[in-house]
Amino acid sequence: MTASSPPSALVGATSRLFTAVVALLWTWLVAFAVNYPALTGRVVDQANVIPAASRSAIEPKLVDLESKSGIQLVVATVASLEGQEIEPYANALFRNWRLGEKAKNNGVLLLVAPKERRVRIEVGYGLEGTLTDALAKVIITNAITPRFKDGDFGGGISRGVDDIITVLTTDASEWEKRPSLRLDSNQVPRDPTNGAVIFLIIVVIILLIVSRGFRHFVYILLLSGGPGGRSSSGGFSSGGFSGGGFSGGGGSSGGGGASGSW
Repeated sequence: MTASSPPSALVGATSRLFTAVVALLWTWLVAFAVNYPALTGRVVDQANVIPAASRSAIEPKLVDLESKSGIQLVVATVASLEGQEIEPYANALFRNWRLGEKAKNNGVLLLVAPKERRVRIEVGYGLEGTLTDALAKVIITNAITPRFKDGDFGGGISRGVDDIITVLTTDASEWEKRPSLRLDSNQVPRDPTNGAVIFLIIVVIILLIVSRGFRHFVYILLLSGGPGGRSSSGGFSSGGFSGGGFSGGGGSSGGGGASGSW
């Protein structure tokens, strides 16, 4: 019997698992060093770039989406990524806010960092098969960044929210007919894991093997639920950040989604 290449499904599953492990370890190690904004509502505009009219138009759509489907879509802008790449920052913020329902992991985060000129759509585990990496990328490329280049943050975010909601609530056979939301997945490779993160994983594995103290530290993190259970005051909470009568439901993300720049 001749050797054959591993099935694509197995390769994909292995890649997915590796990405999830990388995202989780990275989140643990950076979450304590970064000051994340509090979750004060479905729109958190720390960078103060969303016009009041755009915010007033966006928020009812987010409320309606959650009331009808349980999907928790949150829009956030940050003043700075504090030296982080947007991918680990978005994943850590998603986990800190615990977006989506705990049982379904059906949260989505649209994150904009105007200072670094970066944007990301972070997708919860439960929605990765619907709001795929390829679709998240085309929404960013077609709907969001062209408007950001013109300085129209309100328009870019509004259009991005509309397209995300369309994908999440419309039958696939319908949105596949829309040129603005159609993209050959072969054209958009998944965001590569950078060398620094791979090096970090190697270091963590070595420390787990040789350091009893480090193993104990990781064990404590696991018991506490990791930074996902960390409250804004530095302690731990089972319900995620809250504020203004709004909070995450306990969902999680493994790094699915896409990023872009302008």
